[in-house]
Amino acid sequence: MITALAVLLLPILVQAQFTISGTVSEKSNATLPGATIKLKSKPAGTTADKQGKYELTNLKEGNYTLLVSYLGFQTIERNITVNSDQTINFVLTQSALLADEVIVNATRANEKSATTYKNISKADIEQNNFGQDLPFILNNTPGVVVTSDAGAGVGYTGIRIRGSDASRINITINGIPYNDSESQGTFWVNMPDFASSVDNVQIQRGVGTSTNGAGAFGGSLNIQTLSSSENPYAEINNTYGSYNTLKNTIKVGTGLIDGKWSFDGRLSRIKSDGFIDRAASNLKSYFLSGAYHGKTDILRVNIFSGTEETYQAWNGVPEARLKGDIEALKEHYTNNLGYLYNTKADSLNLFNSDNRKYNQFLYKDQNDNYKQNHYQALYAKQFNEQFSFNGALHLTQGQGYFEEYKNDQKLKKYGLPAVVVGGTTIEKTDLVRRRWLDNNFYGLTYAFNYQPESNLNFTLGGAYNQYRGKHFGEIIWAQYASTSTNDYHYYDGKGDKDDLNSYFKVNYNPVSQLSLFADMQYRNVKYDITGTDKNRKGLDFHNNYNFFNPKVGATYFLNDLSNFYTSFSVANKEPNRDDFTNLKEGLAVPKPERLNNIEAGYRFKNTDFNVGVNAYGMFYKDQLIFTGEINEYSDAYRQNVDKSYRIGLELDASYIISSQFAINANAAFSRNKIKNYIDYVSEYDSDFNLINVQATNYANPDISFSPNSVIFGELVYKPIAGFAIALQSKYVSKQYMDNTQNESRKLDAYWVNNARLGYDFSLKGIKNINIGLLANNILNKKYESNGYTYSSIYPWGTTTENFYFPQAGTNFLLSLNLKF
Repeated sequence: MITALAVLLLPILVQAQFTISGTVSEKSNATLPGATIKLKSKPAGTTADKQGKYELTNLKEGNYTLLVSYLGFQTIERNITVNSDQTINFVLTQSALLADEVIVNATRANEKSATTYKNISKADIEQNNFGQDLPFILNNTPGVVVTSDAGAGVGYTGIRIRGSDASRINITINGIPYNDSESQGTFWVNMPDFASSVDNVQIQRGVGTSTNGAGAFGGSLNIQTLSSSENPYAEINNTYGSYNTLKNTIKVGTGLIDGKWSFDGRLSRIKSDGFIDRAASNLKSYFLSGAYHGKTDILRVNIFSGTEETYQAWNGVPEARLKGDIEALKEHYTNNLGYLYNTKADSLNLFNSDNRKYNQFLYKDQNDNYKQNHYQALYAKQFNEQFSFNGALHLTQGQGYFEEYKNDQKLKKYGLPAVVVGGTTIEKTDLVRRRWLDNNFYGLTYAFNYQPESNLNFTLGGAYNQYRGKHFGEIIWAQYASTSTNDYHYYDGKGDKDDLNSYFKVNYNPVSQLSLFADMQYRNVKYDITGTDKNRKGLDFHNNYNFFNPKVGATYFLNDLSNFYTSFSVANKEPNRDDFTNLKEGLAVPKPERLNNIEAGYRFKNTDFNVGVNAYGMFYKDQLIFTGEINEYSDAYRQNVDKSYRIGLELDASYIISSQFAINANAAFSRNKIKNYIDYVSEYDSDFNLINVQATNYANPDISFSPNSVIFGELVYKPIAGFAIALQSKYVSKQYMDNTQNESRKLDAYWVNNARLGYDFSLKGIKNINIGLLANNILNKKYESNGYTYSSIYPWGTTTENFYFPQAGTNFLLSLNLKF
């Protein structure tokens, strides 16, 4: 934390003295406006103007490597020594390969987009990839908070950006939506070790630019999978560490065959016992990609799949167990007897388990099982220097269930008649049930890009996607089976969703220093929910939404090193499936949410120093939030609140002190409020029958799970070639678990320190050997990164139950990676 604050307060001292300038053209002497000129391993860079001219200023004396690139041309890499002002002209040769990056360009932000974003490169991903889910690899970016049900980053994990959960973060893979269509969340456990097949990620905070899929209410993650290598390669990546965490990955690629064809593949498995008791994961995945490269087009087919078997740890640890308060634990046990605790084994588990590792579930097959297959056909075509196209066809197939043991269940709850045994009528039974999800998601995406002039660019894009989901339940064993059979479904529900969107983007530079940006999106969502839900309640919802999402912005370039930007964006978002299925009878059907987002910032970068400062305001209309009330089946539901907001300041900086030392840091400070909030608490009689709901008004409380401060700092030390040590600190301020801003229902602030070591070297026959060590939570901080709370009123008083998800103490992951 101290490191982070130190670097953010560093003055911008421009100590450089020299300038490199020149032009970028092709062999016909035609200039290449927009060509990129960068210094390798440095943040500094610029683009050629409409005459193909560029200028890099304020360079210190020394040796540099210049990288010059332009879409459709071969990149030039040139070593230079700077001890005076220099003029260097570059002539690029047209490439036989169209760059894979054109596939995602339409939905990506750039320095002219007037939006807030951060790019994470393949190198950044590789050095942090020890087998944990992608959210943990992105944990060190501004305003991000991550959590893990199992406590160590493998299995079910979650990510929040600016306090917004995964259902409000738009995820695309090669421009194709990944969010689940009904929950709108993202389940990274279904894509184990996917980071090993990722080339780069762009995180856009706030609404960002128009993209495909779910509305971005907190941010978006735009993921590009690996592009082709020119040369054949093979990699073996292995990790072993705490909690018997094991990762094995094999990657192979053919390189270019006859200058046109390439094939790449990955096979992975990850196993972990988890920090929490019985929170084990057994994860398998593969990734296959084949591509045809023409001079002006590229066709790529990706097939990837993930299979997960994860023991459930999603109920958390009761507060009394976490604190080791035996008297409070006895009270908790009594209050939940017959609900959470039914057997002697349940009570022994509760009272004798480790305070931080407790898991309520004891049934040996209390697992979540799911398989997801992805098929993508991606095509891009550069018709000429002004006009290009990219599009995709896709299909995602998902099928799986979670299995659970349930005590003393009423047969009529499952649509089954009572059983008569020996003249005794039996109305309840112990049983094992599975709740299934079987779905298909398919569609197309497209984008046309037209650049008639170097200072004017148009993009027309969009997508049409369909989701068809089946929800059903099975009883696979019962002590008293009644009339149930193996193929009996005690509920059957459907979710059908059609999602159409089209966007039109314009970038215009009226003068060289000013870039104007406009982005208009229309989105239509048709969502039907029918059948019965898990409680056998009838479902019949038919919704049709039409959204208009405009975005405008401007960027003013002070010089090649710095610019100001500002933007205004609108996003709309439909309710989730649970907002309908959990709806209490008599309440209004939830309305869609609306967000008005204002962003303004400043960016500066030279060869050694890179800083971005951003202020934002996110103003919500009809935001859906949990009210504290539950329905007759104990399901929580959300209702619209009229007005709420998030305002904040974000800083992101890096400073190369010398060839041996570098500092990276970021911070996010925010205020997150609901203007008027009504909290509902259910009141029961002594027989636990619902008799009333008490409402309490709160003025201007904090939005739940929205820390006011998130700060990160990293010190990198490279004492010798190939060896690096990174010390990392992250601070997350307190978070409230509901919207009452009650100090007794919060996650305490935490400050966690990690260390990462990496050593690269080569031996005969092996291109590169990397030995890595990730030491997490080196000061053994005891903290919880997620939780939930609910309250009830009884004749004997009000009871509040808090549950937490403890994260692992000091733990290690050791990796050995070989590249051939």
